[in-house]
Amino acid sequence: MSRIIAALQRHAASDPRKVALQDETRSLSYGELLPEIDALAQQLQASNPRVLGILADNGTAWALADLAAHAAGIPTIPLPLFFSAAQLAHVIRTAGIDQVLTDQPERLAALQHPELPVEPFYGALQWVHLQTHADDAAPLPHGTQKVTFTSGTTGEPKGVCLAREAMETVAESLGYASEARRDDRHLCLLPLATLLENVGGLYAPLLAGATVCLPLLAAVGLSGSSGLDVGRLLAALGEWQASSAIMVPQMLQAVVAAGQAGAPLPRSLRYLAVGGAPVSLRLLENARALGLPVFEGYGLSECGSVVALNRPGAQRAGSVGKPLPHVHIDFADDGEIRVRGLTWLGYLGEPSAPATDGIATGDLGHLDADGFLFLTGRKKNLFITAFGRNVAPEWVEGELVAHAGIAQAAIFGEARPFNCAVIVPYPGTPAGAIDAALAQANRQLPDYAQVQRWISAAEPFTPGNGLSTANGRLRRTAILGRYAAQIDALYQS
Repeated sequence: MSRIIAALQRHAASDPRKVALQDETRSLSYGELLPEIDALAQQLQASNPRVLGILADNGTAWALADLAAHAAGIPTIPLPLFFSAAQLAHVIRTAGIDQVLTDQPERLAALQHPELPVEPFYGALQWVHLQTHADDAAPLPHGTQKVTFTSGTTGEPKGVCLAREAMETVAESLGYASEARRDDRHLCLLPLATLLENVGGLYAPLLAGATVCLPLLAAVGLSGSSGLDVGRLLAALGEWQASSAIMVPQMLQAVVAAGQAGAPLPRSLRYLAVGGAPVSLRLLENARALGLPVFEGYGLSECGSVVALNRPGAQRAGSVGKPLPHVHIDFADDGEIRVRGLTWLGYLGEPSAPATDGIATGDLGHLDADGFLFLTGRKKNLFITAFGRNVAPEWVEGELVAHAGIAQAAIFGEARPFNCAVIVPYPGTPAGAIDAALAQANRQLPDYAQVQRWISAAEPFTPGNGLSTANGRLRRTAILGRYAAQIDALYQS
Protein backbone atom coordinates (compact mmCIF):
# COMPACT_ATOMS: atom_id res chain seq x y z
CA MET A 1 0.00 0.00 0.00
CA SER A 2 1.02 3.60 -0.56
CA ARG A 3 2.77 5.07 2.47
CA ILE A 4 0.78 8.26 2.01
CA ILE A 5 -2.57 6.48 2.02
CA ALA A 6 -1.50 4.43 5.05
CA ALA A 7 -0.54 7.65 6.86
CA LEU A 8 -3.89 9.24 6.02
CA GLN A 9 -5.63 6.23 7.53
CA ARG A 10 -3.62 6.61 10.76
CA HIS A 11 -4.33 10.34 10.99
CA ALA A 12 -8.04 9.80 10.31
CA ALA A 13 -8.18 7.30 13.17
CA SER A 14 -6.17 9.36 15.66
CA ASP A 15 -7.36 12.91 14.88
CA PRO A 16 -10.25 12.88 12.38
CA ARG A 17 -11.16 16.56 12.90
CA LYS A 18 -7.69 17.90 12.17
CA VAL A 19 -7.70 19.96 8.94
CA ALA A 20 -5.68 18.23 6.21
CA LEU A 21 -6.27 20.42 3.12
CA GLN A 22 -7.50 24.00 3.02
CA ASP A 23 -7.95 26.69 0.38
CA GLU A 24 -10.00 29.90 0.15
CA THR A 25 -13.32 28.10 -0.32
CA ARG A 26 -13.14 24.73 1.43
CA SER A 27 -11.28 22.65 3.96
CA LEU A 28 -11.14 18.89 4.45
CA SER A 29 -10.31 17.16 7.70
CA TYR A 30 -8.34 13.94 7.85
CA GLY A 31 -11.60 12.16 8.62
CA GLU A 32 -13.16 13.57 5.44
CA LEU A 33 -10.11 13.27 3.20
CA LEU A 34 -9.91 9.51 2.62
CA PRO A 35 -13.58 9.08 1.58
CA GLU A 36 -13.12 11.91 -0.95
CA ILE A 37 -9.93 10.34 -2.31
CA ASP A 38 -11.56 6.89 -2.52
CA ALA A 39 -14.61 8.22 -4.38
CA LEU A 40 -12.51 10.14 -6.89
CA ALA A 41 -10.13 7.20 -7.33
CA GLN A 42 -13.10 4.99 -8.20
CA GLN A 43 -14.23 7.50 -10.82
CA LEU A 44 -10.77 7.53 -12.34
CA GLN A 45 -10.53 3.75 -12.37
CA ALA A 46 -13.95 3.48 -14.03
CA SER A 47 -12.84 5.89 -16.76
CA ASN A 48 -9.51 4.04 -17.08
CA PRO A 49 -7.26 6.77 -18.53
CA ARG A 50 -4.02 5.66 -20.12
CA VAL A 51 -2.29 8.77 -18.73
CA LEU A 52 -3.98 11.50 -16.71
CA GLY A 53 -2.95 15.15 -17.02
CA ILE A 54 -3.63 17.83 -14.39
CA LEU A 55 -3.74 21.40 -15.70
CA ALA A 56 -5.01 23.64 -12.92
CA ASP A 57 -4.27 26.33 -10.37
CA ASN A 58 -3.33 25.40 -6.81
CA GLY A 59 -6.18 24.36 -4.54
CA THR A 60 -7.72 21.42 -2.73
CA ALA A 61 -9.10 20.16 -6.05
CA TRP A 62 -5.58 19.82 -7.53
CA ALA A 63 -4.38 17.99 -4.43
CA LEU A 64 -7.37 15.62 -4.40
CA ALA A 65 -6.99 14.83 -8.10
CA ASP A 66 -3.33 13.99 -7.59
CA LEU A 67 -3.96 11.91 -4.47
CA ALA A 68 -6.83 10.03 -6.13
CA ALA A 69 -4.63 9.12 -9.10
CA HIS A 70 -1.90 8.16 -6.64
CA ALA A 71 -4.29 5.85 -4.78
CA ALA A 72 -5.65 4.37 -8.02
CA GLY A 73 -2.18 3.78 -9.47
CA ILE A 74 -2.95 5.85 -12.57
CA PRO A 75 0.08 7.49 -14.23
CA THR A 76 -0.20 11.25 -13.83
CA ILE A 77 1.43 14.21 -15.52
CA PRO A 78 1.21 17.63 -13.85
CA LEU A 79 1.04 20.24 -16.62
CA PRO A 80 2.60 23.62 -15.70
CA LEU A 81 0.25 26.52 -16.33
CA PHE A 82 3.05 28.53 -17.95
CA PHE A 83 3.58 25.98 -20.74
CA SER A 84 2.90 27.39 -24.18
CA ALA A 85 0.28 25.85 -26.47
CA ALA A 86 3.06 24.16 -28.45
CA GLN A 87 4.58 22.67 -25.31
CA LEU A 88 1.23 21.39 -24.04
CA ALA A 89 0.58 19.80 -27.42
CA HIS A 90 4.03 18.19 -27.36
CA VAL A 91 3.54 16.71 -23.87
CA ILE A 92 0.02 15.46 -24.63
CA ARG A 93 1.14 13.83 -27.87
CA THR A 94 4.41 12.36 -26.56
CA ALA A 95 2.95 11.00 -23.33
CA GLY A 96 -0.35 9.88 -24.86
CA ILE A 97 -2.43 11.84 -22.35
CA ASP A 98 -6.04 10.93 -23.08
CA GLN A 99 -7.77 12.62 -20.13
CA VAL A 100 -7.07 15.90 -18.34
CA LEU A 101 -8.47 17.34 -15.13
CA THR A 102 -8.43 21.10 -15.57
CA ASP A 103 -9.92 24.43 -14.55
CA GLN A 104 -8.96 25.78 -17.99
CA PRO A 105 -10.75 23.53 -20.53
CA GLU A 106 -10.65 26.28 -23.13
CA ARG A 107 -6.86 25.88 -23.45
CA LEU A 108 -7.30 22.22 -24.39
CA ALA A 109 -10.18 22.97 -26.72
CA ALA A 110 -7.95 25.46 -28.54
CA LEU A 111 -5.37 22.71 -29.04
CA GLN A 112 -7.70 20.08 -30.42
CA HIS A 113 -11.38 20.80 -30.97
CA PRO A 114 -13.80 23.40 -29.60
CA GLU A 115 -16.32 20.69 -28.69
CA LEU A 116 -14.15 18.30 -26.69
CA PRO A 117 -16.17 16.13 -24.26
CA VAL A 118 -16.17 17.85 -20.84
CA GLU A 119 -17.80 16.78 -17.57
CA PRO A 120 -17.52 17.94 -13.95
CA PHE A 121 -15.01 16.23 -11.66
CA TYR A 122 -14.49 18.09 -8.37
CA GLY A 123 -14.79 21.74 -7.46
CA ALA A 124 -13.62 23.86 -10.39
CA LEU A 125 -11.96 20.88 -12.09
CA GLN A 126 -13.47 19.73 -15.36
CA TRP A 127 -12.83 16.31 -16.87
CA VAL A 128 -11.71 16.70 -20.49
CA HIS A 129 -11.40 13.68 -22.80
CA LEU A 130 -8.78 14.26 -25.46
CA GLN A 131 -8.41 12.90 -28.95
CA THR A 132 -5.07 11.12 -28.74
CA HIS A 133 -3.53 8.17 -30.51
CA ALA A 134 -1.81 5.70 -28.20
CA ASP A 135 0.24 4.37 -31.10
CA ASP A 136 1.96 7.75 -31.40
CA ALA A 137 2.81 7.96 -27.69
CA ALA A 138 6.07 6.97 -26.06
CA PRO A 139 5.68 3.89 -23.83
CA LEU A 140 5.80 4.58 -20.10
CA PRO A 141 8.42 2.60 -18.18
CA HIS A 142 6.84 -0.07 -16.01
CA GLY A 143 5.87 1.28 -12.59
CA THR A 144 5.61 4.93 -13.65
CA GLN A 145 3.33 6.87 -11.31
CA LYS A 146 4.28 10.38 -12.33
CA VAL A 147 6.06 12.08 -15.21
CA THR A 148 7.46 15.47 -14.31
CA PHE A 149 8.66 17.75 -17.07
CA THR A 150 11.87 19.63 -16.35
CA SER A 151 12.18 23.33 -17.18
CA GLY A 152 11.18 23.20 -20.82
CA THR A 153 10.15 26.82 -21.22
CA THR A 154 11.67 26.92 -24.69
CA GLY A 155 11.78 24.00 -27.06
CA GLU A 156 10.34 20.64 -26.10
CA PRO A 157 10.22 19.75 -22.39
CA LYS A 158 11.82 16.54 -21.13
CA GLY A 159 9.81 14.08 -19.02
CA VAL A 160 11.31 12.35 -15.98
CA CYS A 161 9.48 9.12 -15.05
CA LEU A 162 9.16 8.37 -11.34
CA ALA A 163 7.68 5.50 -9.35
CA ARG A 164 5.40 5.97 -6.35
CA GLU A 165 7.99 4.41 -4.05
CA ALA A 166 10.65 6.93 -5.10
CA MET A 167 8.46 9.98 -4.42
CA GLU A 168 7.22 8.67 -1.10
CA THR A 169 10.76 7.84 0.01
CA VAL A 170 11.84 11.43 -0.69
CA ALA A 171 8.75 12.83 1.05
CA GLU A 172 9.43 10.71 4.14
CA SER A 173 13.07 11.82 4.25
CA LEU A 174 12.03 15.45 3.83
CA GLY A 175 9.65 15.17 6.76
CA TYR A 176 12.48 13.83 8.89
CA ALA A 177 15.00 16.49 7.80
CA SER A 178 12.61 19.43 8.22
CA GLU A 179 11.19 18.05 11.49
CA ALA A 180 7.68 18.18 10.04
CA ARG A 181 5.01 17.82 12.71
CA ARG A 182 1.27 17.62 13.15
CA ASP A 183 0.80 21.25 14.17
CA ASP A 184 2.53 22.57 11.03
CA ARG A 185 0.68 24.71 8.52
CA HIS A 186 2.51 24.39 5.22
CA LEU A 187 1.69 27.16 2.75
CA CYS A 188 2.17 26.18 -0.91
CA LEU A 189 3.86 29.12 -2.62
CA LEU A 190 5.02 27.26 -5.73
CA PRO A 191 2.73 25.62 -8.31
CA LEU A 192 1.77 22.08 -7.33
CA ALA A 193 2.79 21.09 -10.85
CA THR A 194 6.36 21.72 -9.63
CA LEU A 195 7.77 18.42 -8.33
CA LEU A 196 9.42 20.16 -5.36
CA GLU A 197 6.09 21.53 -4.09
CA ASN A 198 4.20 18.37 -5.03
CA VAL A 199 6.52 16.13 -3.00
CA GLY A 200 7.78 18.55 -0.35
CA GLY A 201 4.67 20.70 0.05
CA LEU A 202 1.89 18.12 -0.28
CA TYR A 203 3.17 14.60 0.37
CA ALA A 204 5.63 15.37 3.20
CA PRO A 205 3.16 17.41 5.32
CA LEU A 206 0.40 14.82 4.84
CA LEU A 207 2.75 12.05 5.99
CA ALA A 208 3.29 14.08 9.17
CA GLY A 209 -0.40 14.80 9.73
CA ALA A 210 0.01 18.55 9.15
CA THR A 211 -2.31 21.04 7.44
CA VAL A 212 -1.58 21.92 3.80
CA CYS A 213 -2.73 25.44 2.81
CA LEU A 214 -3.50 25.72 -0.91
CA PRO A 215 -4.58 29.22 -1.98
CA LEU A 216 -4.64 30.21 -5.63
CA LEU A 217 -1.27 31.24 -7.00
CA ALA A 218 -2.42 34.83 -7.54
CA ALA A 219 -3.31 35.01 -3.85
CA VAL A 220 0.33 34.39 -2.91
CA GLY A 221 1.59 36.91 -5.48
CA LEU A 222 2.55 34.62 -8.36
CA SER A 223 1.62 35.31 -11.97
CA GLY A 224 2.80 33.51 -15.09
CA SER A 225 6.14 31.75 -14.79
CA SER A 226 8.07 34.52 -13.05
CA GLY A 227 5.80 37.39 -11.96
CA LEU A 228 5.89 38.12 -8.23
CA ASP A 229 4.00 40.56 -6.02
CA VAL A 230 6.03 40.43 -2.81
CA GLY A 231 3.38 42.35 -0.89
CA ARG A 232 0.81 39.64 -1.57
CA LEU A 233 3.38 36.96 -0.75
CA LEU A 234 4.11 38.45 2.65
CA ALA A 235 0.43 39.01 3.35
CA ALA A 236 -0.36 35.38 2.51
CA LEU A 237 2.32 34.06 4.85
CA GLY A 238 0.76 36.08 7.64
CA GLU A 239 -2.90 35.43 6.83
CA TRP A 240 -2.42 31.66 6.58
CA GLN A 241 -0.18 31.59 9.69
CA ALA A 242 2.32 29.48 7.75
CA SER A 243 4.87 27.56 9.78
CA SER A 244 6.63 26.16 6.71
CA ALA A 245 6.99 27.05 3.05
CA ILE A 246 9.25 26.50 0.04
CA MET A 247 10.71 29.35 -2.02
CA VAL A 248 12.97 29.68 -5.03
CA PRO A 249 15.86 32.17 -4.61
CA GLN A 250 14.14 35.01 -6.48
CA MET A 251 11.25 34.88 -4.03
CA LEU A 252 13.58 34.98 -1.03
CA GLN A 253 15.51 37.88 -2.60
CA ALA A 254 12.28 39.86 -2.93
CA VAL A 255 11.21 39.06 0.64
CA VAL A 256 14.61 40.09 2.03
CA ALA A 257 14.58 43.34 0.05
CA ALA A 258 11.10 44.10 1.36
CA GLY A 259 12.17 43.32 4.93
CA GLN A 260 15.23 45.53 4.63
CA ALA A 261 12.97 48.32 3.37
CA GLY A 262 10.85 48.04 6.50
CA ALA A 263 8.04 45.70 5.47
CA PRO A 264 6.78 43.51 8.35
CA LEU A 265 7.86 39.88 7.99
CA PRO A 266 5.91 36.81 9.14
CA ARG A 267 6.83 35.44 12.55
CA SER A 268 4.91 32.18 12.37
CA LEU A 269 7.50 30.52 10.12
CA ARG A 270 9.73 27.87 11.68
CA TYR A 271 11.12 26.33 8.46
CA LEU A 272 11.59 28.11 5.14
CA ALA A 273 13.21 25.87 2.53
CA VAL A 274 15.02 27.55 -0.38
CA GLY A 275 16.10 25.72 -3.52
CA GLY A 276 15.57 25.19 -7.23
CA ALA A 277 18.66 27.22 -8.18
CA PRO A 278 21.90 28.34 -6.48
CA VAL A 279 21.38 30.60 -3.46
CA SER A 280 23.85 33.33 -2.53
CA LEU A 281 25.43 32.89 0.89
CA ARG A 282 25.01 36.60 1.51
CA LEU A 283 21.31 36.39 0.68
CA LEU A 284 20.92 33.64 3.26
CA GLU A 285 22.85 35.66 5.82
CA ASN A 286 20.68 38.72 5.16
CA ALA A 287 17.55 36.59 5.51
CA ARG A 288 18.69 35.16 8.83
CA ALA A 289 19.59 38.64 10.06
CA LEU A 290 15.92 39.54 9.51
CA GLY A 291 14.83 36.54 11.56
CA LEU A 292 13.79 34.32 8.66
CA PRO A 293 14.43 30.60 9.37
CA VAL A 294 15.94 29.80 5.95
CA PHE A 295 17.43 26.40 5.06
CA GLU A 296 19.03 25.82 1.69
CA GLY A 297 18.63 22.52 -0.12
CA TYR A 298 19.59 20.85 -3.37
CA GLY A 299 18.01 18.34 -5.70
CA LEU A 300 16.90 17.41 -9.19
CA SER A 301 13.87 15.84 -10.78
CA GLU A 302 15.68 12.60 -11.57
CA CYS A 303 16.16 12.12 -7.82
CA GLY A 304 12.52 12.75 -6.98
CA SER A 305 13.30 16.40 -6.12
CA VAL A 306 15.42 16.92 -2.97
CA VAL A 307 18.81 15.24 -2.41
CA ALA A 308 20.34 17.26 0.44
CA LEU A 309 18.97 19.78 2.90
CA ASN A 310 20.12 21.95 5.77
CA ARG A 311 18.04 21.31 8.84
CA PRO A 312 17.56 22.57 12.41
CA GLY A 313 20.65 21.69 14.42
CA ALA A 314 22.53 20.54 11.30
CA GLN A 315 23.25 23.41 8.95
CA ARG A 316 26.47 24.85 7.59
CA ALA A 317 26.93 28.19 5.88
CA GLY A 318 27.67 27.84 2.18
CA SER A 319 26.52 24.21 2.02
CA VAL A 320 23.27 22.73 0.70
CA GLY A 321 23.08 20.54 3.79
CA LYS A 322 23.58 16.87 4.47
CA PRO A 323 22.23 14.19 2.12
CA LEU A 324 18.76 12.95 3.04
CA PRO A 325 18.66 9.65 4.98
CA HIS A 326 17.96 7.48 1.92
CA VAL A 327 20.72 9.08 -0.18
CA HIS A 328 24.37 8.16 -0.66
CA ILE A 329 26.64 10.58 -2.53
CA ASP A 330 29.96 9.99 -4.23
CA PHE A 331 31.92 11.77 -6.94
CA ALA A 332 33.33 11.11 -10.39
CA ASP A 333 37.01 11.81 -11.01
CA ASP A 334 36.20 15.31 -12.28
CA GLY A 335 34.19 16.19 -9.16
CA GLU A 336 30.74 15.55 -10.61
CA ILE A 337 28.21 14.63 -7.91
CA ARG A 338 26.65 11.18 -8.23
CA VAL A 339 23.56 10.19 -6.25
CA ARG A 340 22.75 6.64 -5.19
CA GLY A 341 19.99 5.14 -3.09
CA LEU A 342 17.02 6.02 -5.29
CA THR A 343 15.80 4.31 -8.44
CA TRP A 344 14.24 6.37 -11.18
CA LEU A 345 12.75 5.01 -14.37
CA GLY A 346 14.32 7.09 -17.13
CA TYR A 347 13.17 9.82 -19.52
CA LEU A 348 9.92 9.56 -21.39
CA GLY A 349 10.52 8.41 -24.96
CA GLU A 350 14.15 7.44 -24.47
CA PRO A 351 14.64 3.69 -24.86
CA SER A 352 17.84 3.43 -22.83
CA ALA A 353 17.35 2.50 -19.18
CA PRO A 354 18.90 4.77 -16.54
CA ALA A 355 22.29 3.82 -15.17
CA THR A 356 22.19 1.48 -12.18
CA ASP A 357 25.38 2.83 -10.61
CA GLY A 358 23.90 6.16 -9.57
CA ILE A 359 22.52 9.33 -11.10
CA ALA A 360 25.05 11.67 -12.70
CA THR A 361 23.84 15.12 -11.66
CA GLY A 362 25.97 17.35 -13.88
CA ASP A 363 26.80 19.38 -10.77
CA LEU A 364 30.28 19.78 -9.29
CA GLY A 365 30.89 19.71 -5.58
CA HIS A 366 32.38 18.06 -2.51
CA LEU A 367 31.49 16.79 0.95
CA ASP A 368 33.28 18.25 3.96
CA ALA A 369 34.56 16.19 6.89
CA ASP A 370 31.18 16.41 8.63
CA GLY A 371 29.17 15.26 5.61
CA PHE A 372 27.82 18.61 4.39
CA LEU A 373 27.51 18.94 0.63
CA PHE A 374 28.99 21.98 -1.12
CA LEU A 375 28.23 22.89 -4.75
CA THR A 376 30.83 24.60 -6.89
CA GLY A 377 29.00 24.86 -10.21
CA ARG A 378 27.60 23.05 -13.21
CA LYS A 379 29.96 20.75 -15.09
CA LYS A 380 28.74 22.01 -18.45
CA ASN A 381 28.99 25.68 -17.37
CA LEU A 382 32.59 25.56 -16.17
CA PHE A 383 34.77 27.80 -18.33
CA ILE A 384 38.53 28.18 -18.61
CA THR A 385 40.05 31.65 -18.85
CA ALA A 386 42.89 32.60 -21.20
CA PHE A 387 45.23 32.06 -18.24
CA GLY A 388 44.06 28.46 -17.74
CA ARG A 389 41.98 29.05 -14.63
CA ASN A 390 38.69 27.14 -14.17
CA VAL A 391 35.74 29.32 -13.17
CA ALA A 392 32.31 28.10 -12.08
CA PRO A 393 30.09 31.06 -13.02
CA GLU A 394 27.39 30.24 -10.45
CA TRP A 395 29.85 30.95 -7.65
CA VAL A 396 30.71 34.42 -8.98
CA GLU A 397 27.10 35.23 -9.83
CA GLY A 398 26.09 34.34 -6.28
CA GLU A 399 28.49 36.95 -4.96
CA LEU A 400 27.17 39.61 -7.32
CA VAL A 401 23.43 39.19 -6.71
CA ALA A 402 24.01 39.41 -2.97
CA HIS A 403 24.73 43.12 -3.40
CA ALA A 404 22.08 45.81 -3.48
CA GLY A 405 21.09 46.88 -6.96
CA ILE A 406 21.93 43.64 -8.80
CA ALA A 407 18.88 41.49 -9.51
CA GLN A 408 20.51 38.96 -11.86
CA ALA A 409 23.96 38.41 -13.36
CA ALA A 410 25.44 36.11 -15.98
CA ILE A 411 29.24 35.71 -16.03
CA PHE A 412 31.34 34.90 -19.10
CA GLY A 413 35.08 34.49 -19.66
CA GLU A 414 35.81 31.41 -21.75
CA ALA A 415 39.30 31.84 -23.29
CA ARG A 416 39.24 35.53 -22.36
CA PRO A 417 41.85 37.54 -20.43
CA PHE A 418 39.26 38.65 -17.86
CA ASN A 419 35.64 37.96 -16.92
CA CYS A 420 32.67 40.10 -17.83
CA ALA A 421 29.05 40.14 -16.71
CA VAL A 422 25.64 40.82 -18.20
CA ILE A 423 23.76 42.39 -15.30
CA VAL A 424 20.07 43.01 -14.69
CA PRO A 425 19.93 45.96 -12.26
CA TYR A 426 16.97 46.59 -10.01
CA PRO A 427 14.83 49.41 -11.48
CA GLY A 428 16.26 52.83 -10.74
CA THR A 429 19.74 51.60 -9.80
CA PRO A 430 22.39 53.95 -11.26
CA ALA A 431 25.46 52.56 -13.06
CA GLY A 432 27.68 53.93 -10.31
CA ALA A 433 25.96 51.74 -7.74
CA ILE A 434 26.58 48.67 -9.92
CA ASP A 435 30.26 49.62 -10.24
CA ALA A 436 30.50 49.92 -6.46
CA ALA A 437 28.76 46.55 -5.96
CA LEU A 438 31.17 44.90 -8.40
CA ALA A 439 34.16 46.38 -6.61
CA GLN A 440 32.87 45.10 -3.29
CA ALA A 441 32.16 41.62 -4.69
CA ASN A 442 35.60 41.46 -6.33
CA ARG A 443 37.22 41.98 -2.95
CA GLN A 444 35.71 38.65 -1.90
CA LEU A 445 36.93 36.81 -5.01
CA PRO A 446 40.36 35.62 -6.20
CA ASP A 447 41.76 37.61 -9.10
CA TYR A 448 40.95 35.01 -11.77
CA ALA A 449 37.25 35.00 -10.78
CA GLN A 450 36.78 38.76 -10.55
CA VAL A 451 34.55 40.66 -12.96
CA GLN A 452 36.35 43.48 -14.74
CA ARG A 453 33.65 44.84 -17.04
CA TRP A 454 29.90 44.62 -17.44
CA ILE A 455 26.96 45.56 -19.61
CA SER A 456 23.37 46.18 -18.61
CA ALA A 457 20.78 43.70 -19.83
CA ALA A 458 17.91 45.07 -21.86
CA GLU A 459 15.41 43.03 -19.83
CA PRO A 460 15.38 40.50 -16.97
CA PHE A 461 16.30 36.87 -17.63
CA THR A 462 12.91 35.14 -17.59
CA PRO A 463 11.32 31.96 -18.92
CA GLY A 464 9.13 34.12 -21.14
CA ASN A 465 12.07 35.49 -23.14
CA GLY A 466 13.96 32.20 -23.08
CA LEU A 467 16.83 33.49 -20.91
CA SER A 468 16.08 31.39 -17.80
CA THR A 469 14.28 28.22 -16.85
CA ALA A 470 11.11 28.14 -14.78
CA ASN A 471 13.04 27.61 -11.54
CA GLY A 472 15.49 30.43 -12.21
CA ARG A 473 18.49 28.71 -13.80
CA LEU A 474 20.12 30.89 -16.42
CA ARG A 475 20.10 29.80 -20.05
CA ARG A 476 23.68 30.83 -20.66
CA THR A 477 23.91 30.01 -24.34
CA ALA A 478 20.82 32.09 -25.02
CA ILE A 479 22.13 35.03 -22.97
CA LEU A 480 25.51 34.86 -24.67
CA GLY A 481 23.85 34.79 -28.08
CA ARG A 482 21.61 37.74 -27.24
CA TYR A 483 24.52 39.94 -26.06
CA ALA A 484 27.41 38.56 -28.13
CA ALA A 485 28.20 41.80 -29.95
CA GLN A 486 28.22 43.89 -26.76
CA ILE A 487 30.35 41.33 -24.94
CA ASP A 488 32.88 41.26 -27.78
CA ALA A 489 33.03 45.04 -27.63
CA LEU A 490 34.07 44.91 -23.97
CA TYR A 491 37.22 43.04 -24.92
CA GLN A 492 37.97 45.12 -28.01
CA SER A 493 37.92 48.30 -25.93
